[in-house]
Amino acid sequence: MKNINFAPFPILTSERLTLRQLEINDQQDIFALRTDTEINKYLDRVPSKTIEDAINFINKVNDSIEENIAFYWAITLTDTKKFVGTICIFNFSSEKNSCEIGYELMTKFQSQGIMKEAAQIVINYAFHALKLRNLLALTHCNNQNSTKLLLKLNFVKSTETDKENPDLIIFTLIQ
Repeated sequence: MKNINFAPFPILTSERLTLRQLEINDQQDIFALRTDTEINKYLDRVPSKTIEDAINFINKVNDSIEENIAFYWAITLTDTKKFVGTICIFNFSSEKNSCEIGYELMTKFQSQGIMKEAAQIVINYAFHALKLRNLLALTHCNNQNSTKLLLKLNFVKSTETDKENPDLIIFTLIQ
């Protein structure tokens, strides 16, 4: 997307979290995230089968950052540097001045307010640093945790549905 600078990659922080670029050293954590059946049950993707799959995914993500296609952060606990999940913004539209947000959190770190905090940091970055006006989020109709999170973040459920997958609910947040 023109007018958005993806370099240097932004490290975003809060009191509890550090959002940083994904690294090859995250391969075990990415593998764990992408093989967790609970996390993946609402995602339309093939789970990782090997560490090599995780490494390939990390390389693909970092290529998309270099190509100015997406921002993709590892969510870590600031105090311990522990990897707990990921959050990204992608599918940028100059015409709509918008992008899509996506996220996933290790099961043992869910229900602690971590994703809400990480999403608030990224939303702030998208609206203030990138000057976007609209954020979209798509979530599976049965993913109640994601739906609750989006509503807590003031996203509004859209009346339109995803044409490719009618099980996905579209949410929007307008600044």
